[in-house]
Amino acid sequence: MKRKLVTFLLVGFVGVLIANPLSIRVVEAQKKILDFASFHSDPAPKEAIEAGIKLFEQENPSIKVNMNIMAHEAFKKQIRLWLTAANPPDVLTWFTGERAFYFAKQGVVADFTDLWDKEGWDKTFGPFKTICKFHDKAYVLPLWHDWESIWYRKSLFEEYGLEEPITWREFLNVCEKFKGSGITPISIGTKYRWTAAGWFDAIDLKLNGLDFHMRLMRGEESYTDPRVYKVFELWKELVEKGYFLENAAAYSWQEEVPFVVRKEAAMCREGGYFLEAVPEEAKPDFDFFAPPIIDGTIPRAEEACSSGFMMSKNAPHPEVAKIFLKFMASEKSQRLICEKAGRIAPNVNVPLEIYSPIVKQAVRMVRRAEGVAQFYDRDTSPPIADKGMDAFMEFMRYPARYKQILKTLQEEVEKVWEKLE
Repeated sequence: MKRKLVTFLLVGFVGVLIANPLSIRVVEAQKKILDFASFHSDPAPKEAIEAGIKLFEQENPSIKVNMNIMAHEAFKKQIRLWLTAANPPDVLTWFTGERAFYFAKQGVVADFTDLWDKEGWDKTFGPFKTICKFHDKAYVLPLWHDWESIWYRKSLFEEYGLEEPITWREFLNVCEKFKGSGITPISIGTKYRWTAAGWFDAIDLKLNGLDFHMRLMRGEESYTDPRVYKVFELWKELVEKGYFLENAAAYSWQEEVPFVVRKEAAMCREGGYFLEAVPEEAKPDFDFFAPPIIDGTIPRAEEACSSGFMMSKNAPHPEVAKIFLKFMASEKSQRLICEKAGRIAPNVNVPLEIYSPIVKQAVRMVRRAEGVAQFYDRDTSPPIADKGMDAFMEFMRYPARYKQILKTLQEEVEKVWEKLE
């Protein structure tokens, strides 16, 4: 009798819900809320994020996510208003590294180190912990990433009997071989300055290591340090020997690619996005290698730009936000989202099988690093990045003046830091 009564009541309750939409709204209103804001408005990443949130709601039926997805430029302005408001979104998408740490220093994003440590995310995210934690406190959860490497045509290397260089000396030998054969060793387009900054990053990381590089980015080291001079001495050799494409400032990164495609240049340093600018028929002939090792005693570091999630310091629903972050860190979630978006998951448990052969190679390269950095203009404060990239462009024109260029840069950097502090 009791069983029949329970069944009757359940059927009756469901019947009321079907017959009365108001009842459904009441049930919905009783759900916990998560307010979520994202700048991933392009079709593929937007659909991927939406799929991840749909799965989250399916596995957490007591939680409803209110999504606010807006265009990137509008989001960049809005986020500063949100994070200083009394009622901000609980979770927001943003960049890892210095872009996130800027808000951490302002005290407007949450420290979720307790969750990070409890879930063992140092191990889960491997090298990405270096761009998610500031002073050993976690402020951003990584979602996906790219990678930076040196691309080349396999058939061209085979034609000249060359193999991928591993060390800096081997790299110089490859450059000299191509230069002597009438082929530009390195294609580069510096119409937009960040490509020049990429060579500074690559050399500094392999010569002085990630810790020094990041201290320099944060104003804790000087551009007139002998270790920075050494970076520019190595870079200067590449410039003065004519290893870079002539008149590089006339080209964007997309416009530098055809030189490598036509085998007029041998190599170029770009990210995974490089293949987007390569004709379909030429893609199978391209491969890449990590920037060469300069000091073998330095822990391995690579560049892998990443974005992820931050939690507002004044999040209206902090406990729900942590449930959301935990889900977004999971192998299941990261695999789903990154497959749909065509990106690479930082969670080291996501299997390699989901990636193409060239991306598998990139994943292995990044995972064996002890830490990662990002583009120069992401790893330091924007006004300092602006000064630095101007200095790098001046150096590419006048490499012999590097000490004076760095002296002037350091003076300007110190003025900027004073204002920022």
